[in-house]
Amino acid sequence: MADTRLADTNLKSILEGFQENEITEHIIYARLSRAEKDVKNREVLERISADEYRHYHFWKGITGTEVKPNRWKIFKYYWISRLFGITFGLKLMEKGEEGAEAAYEKILPIIPEAEAVYQDEEAHENTLMGMIEEERLQYVGSIVLGLNDALVELTGTLAGLTFALSNNRLVALAGLVTGIAASFSMAASEYLSTKAESNHQHALKSAIYTGIAYVFTVLCLILPYFILSSPYGSLGATLGMAVLIIYLFNYYVSVAKDLDFRKRFVEMVAISLGVAALSFLIGRGLGHLLGVEVE
Repeated sequence: MADTRLADTNLKSILEGFQENEITEHIIYARLSRAEKDVKNREVLERISADEYRHYHFWKGITGTEVKPNRWKIFKYYWISRLFGITFGLKLMEKGEEGAEAAYEKILPIIPEAEAVYQDEEAHENTLMGMIEEERLQYVGSIVLGLNDALVELTGTLAGLTFALSNNRLVALAGLVTGIAASFSMAASEYLSTKAESNHQHALKSAIYTGIAYVFTVLCLILPYFILSSPYGSLGATLGMAVLIIYLFNYYVSVAKDLDFRKRFVEMVAISLGVAALSFLIGRGLGHLLGVEVE
């Protein structure tokens, strides 16, 4: 039987929304816990799942109704978490519930016992989620180093080569050789730098993450030169690709590590495109000076 305080149909609708959200997230956390290999992470996920199930029954005791889970949300956030990491997937899910705080403020004067549920939800986001450890987030600094260095160096290099050579195949070949060589150099530098501060295994993993991030960025930036026929059109597509990579990576990091997205995005775009613009001028000037333009 529904609580007598639910004469307001709008209030009941809000609580049933909470109820659906709780059972949905209970299933998401439970499925992720079963797929998690790390014992500590599994225990955290199981604890949150159990809390969500308890919250579902709390709301059910008030609404007096059964509510089915949101199957699309389960599918969506389960696979986002599996593909891009538990921390990113679950924090992205939490960000999608920004209206929950305002809804709680509306119902707490009517249902004061919901305060305990609200505090549990806050604990999930602020405390329990902070206990989850993921290797990829431990090496974000190394990934940033590889991405940022590749973006700054290669956008500048490709811009300069485009104006100096005006030939897609030559630009792509030169850029590819430069980029791959630089990725090995950057990975080696990261290994030596990290080894001086930590153990061999950590240094090796840092180097691998840096090198992979660098090579991935190089391939993305050079791809337009293999697909398009116009050198300047390829350069424009490359710069667009650089901005897209910066956007996606900074969005990922800002969600997973609770950082300021806009500030980091604007800073990286300004540096990468600024270097590319400077290289335009240098490449054009050197091309004329040395007489190596290829028509």
